[in-house]
Amino acid sequence: MMPRGSAVARTEQLTVLKVSVHEILNDPRLGDLLTEVEETQLDEPWKAANIREMRRVWIHANAVELELVEALSRACSECELRWREARPNSDFKSVLSSLSEVLNLTRQSGVSRAEVLGCSPYEALLDEYEPDAKTELLDKYFADLSSFLPSFLQTVIEKQGEQKPGELPAGPFSIEQQRTLGKKLMEVLGFNFERGRLDSSLHPFCGGVPDDIRITTRYTDADFTQSLMGVLHETGHALYECGLPPNWRYQPVGAARGMALHESQSLLIEMQACRSREFLSFAAPLMREAFSGAGRAWEVENLHRLYTKVEPGFIRVDADEVTYPAHVILRYRLERGLIKGDIALVDLPAAWNDGMIELLGICPPNDSLGCLQDIHWYDGAWGYFPTYTMGALAAAQLFASATKGLPNIPTAISEGNFDPLVDWMRENVHSHGSFYSTEQLIEAATGRPLDTSDFKEHLSVRYG
Repeated sequence: MMPRGSAVARTEQLTVLKVSVHEILNDPRLGDLLTEVEETQLDEPWKAANIREMRRVWIHANAVELELVEALSRACSECELRWREARPNSDFKSVLSSLSEVLNLTRQSGVSRAEVLGCSPYEALLDEYEPDAKTELLDKYFADLSSFLPSFLQTVIEKQGEQKPGELPAGPFSIEQQRTLGKKLMEVLGFNFERGRLDSSLHPFCGGVPDDIRITTRYTDADFTQSLMGVLHETGHALYECGLPPNWRYQPVGAARGMALHESQSLLIEMQACRSREFLSFAAPLMREAFSGAGRAWEVENLHRLYTKVEPGFIRVDADEVTYPAHVILRYRLERGLIKGDIALVDLPAAWNDGMIELLGICPPNDSLGCLQDIHWYDGAWGYFPTYTMGALAAAQLFASATKGLPNIPTAISEGNFDPLVDWMRENVHSHGSFYSTEQLIEAATGRPLDTSDFKEHLSVRYG
């Protein structure tokens, strides 16, 4: 919503805030106070966990010099602004210099953190988004998926090729009507509009704090189906934020555990719940009413085929469940190579295209559909991408456990009742904040550590 000419001023504001926070966290007295309290016997586990999380924040902050924090903040703000112009023009060269500065400073930040954390620079960057995550485990997940998905993808494509294809309802679809439908379904999921908003942006997001949640999506009047699922995806993020433990709000232990769990909650809502036949049987009449639709295209079976269509595509945020991990694996390989220096930034477009050919058998015709499509690297978020697939694995595992414990969940969803599912997540995920590690929380909720089995089973049942 910010006016275009205000970007420079906002950059200065954000830089001052980041520097101020960094100075507070680097106060020598804070390290002494943490040590002092760590040596005492705290009277409850939540307090001990809170101090543990404070120490984690302190370690990250003290690993990086103030000048680097300031330089990186400015570089990211400038690069993101250039990306916003470069993407629609498919002009990677215009943002190359700014991205090079971001990468250089990010690499320095990773090296500084790695020295303190005792890990690789890439793992140090990953730790900001998913605490304690290791590339060894990511490599294991991705190797398993890389072995399973290609042949499975081919099987699914052949199967769907034998079926009557889904028919996209005829547009145009009013943006305002799309927004109205999205808000109605957000309320069905449990979103509170007295403590949040839905707006438009270049890239879908959910941000804010539990009592002030801001969701954005992007619309096209030719197809309402993608923007609607984007809204529901971001609402999953919002429900997690709103369910965090109120007694520890604004304390580190009261925050979301990490981006893998955050993505699990958004993907669980979008993929497991809202692309199901049960949900679409409930939502189809609302869709028809919103757009005055009639005919086969608006029937549940057709909508279900649309929302479960599998086809390799260029854009990650529009990808189906089967091909989505390939998009993440590509970005994981590229950002690790860029951070390590094995890939030159000038070669990123070509490396991206080669990876798409290898993993999905398609080549983007331009950089807007290739290496310019995501905001993450241009905004300084290096090490974020793996959490998407970790989230997909966790979503499948959590949903399987929830429906095993509460077999009525699918029926309730078909009636527009998300309370059983959300309440289970509140009890087993949301309410724990950062008390547990991701691995501990997943094991406590599902009975075993995170793995790929439920994800592969979910794909096999839905598509295979």
